[in-house]
Amino acid sequence: MSKKDEYVRKPEWLKIKLNTNKNYIGLKKMMREKNLNTVCEEARCPNIHECWAVRKTATFMILGKTCTRGCRFCAVNTGLPTELDWGEPERVAESVEIMDLRHAVVTAVARDDLKDGGAAIFAETVKAIRERNPGTTVEVLPSDMKGDYENIKMLMDAGPDIFNHNVETVRRLTPTVRSRATYDRSLTLLKRVKEIAPDTPTKSSIMVGLGETKEEIIETMDDLLAHDVDILTIGQYLQPTRNHLKVERYYEPREFAELRKIAFQKGFQHCQAGPLVRSSYHADEQVSEASKRRREQYEEQYIKNQPVS
Repeated sequence: MSKKDEYVRKPEWLKIKLNTNKNYIGLKKMMREKNLNTVCEEARCPNIHECWAVRKTATFMILGKTCTRGCRFCAVNTGLPTELDWGEPERVAESVEIMDLRHAVVTAVARDDLKDGGAAIFAETVKAIRERNPGTTVEVLPSDMKGDYENIKMLMDAGPDIFNHNVETVRRLTPTVRSRATYDRSLTLLKRVKEIAPDTPTKSSIMVGLGETKEEIIETMDDLLAHDVDILTIGQYLQPTRNHLKVERYYEPREFAELRKIAFQKGFQHCQAGPLVRSSYHADEQVSEASKRRREQYEEQYIKNQPVS
């Protein structure tokens, strides 16, 4: 078998039409001027053009752009991180205002070098966004922060609208796919968040195409539900470079539709499933009714206060 034959050919439905309009180009320029990172760019998300140019959502990546872990599916740089930038929360909040975002997602590289896992800056970022942009809903997507209860509580006390933490794959494949993370620690983290903030929706995501079976996917659904997870996203794993794990197979759209149907039948409140679905895909639709109402009230007030032309 030649080296070329080792890679599964990408199917037609995974081809993306880029939308690099003026709005997208302007936002990209602003990110560089503010010295901010987005996981949309760093992880090479296939939906970046839709989210930035159309849906008014973005996922900010705080705590630098170098991760202390080296997960074999992820394109983010691995190495020794830089020191903390305490001006980052305010710059993120300012950018949310300039972009006029309906929903902001805040994620981060894993910072195992920090005692709090980055929880303090996470919390400050949520507070800064909320203070400057009261109508914007905020979702957090942290690492497992070593499963430390105090770190989790520090973050949740800031009041995010959604807590998202990804198990990424099925139990059997976790040691191969994820670095320094464990399947059970991720489940425990999600359960603890629900205990701290019962009314905050919790969310997780899995990638398919890494060699898992359908039975293992369903088992993962059951495990997440047993730990009170409300929202599930399922997407196709795409190999970032040849140095990362290769795609074992591409799921067809009908298979994603079937998995989504199963997820709802099992009891998830919301599920997005599709070849290009990622953890933050259509995240603005997934907040609680209370959070939606707060956003709607702000938008109504904003429109009411606009001068008549």
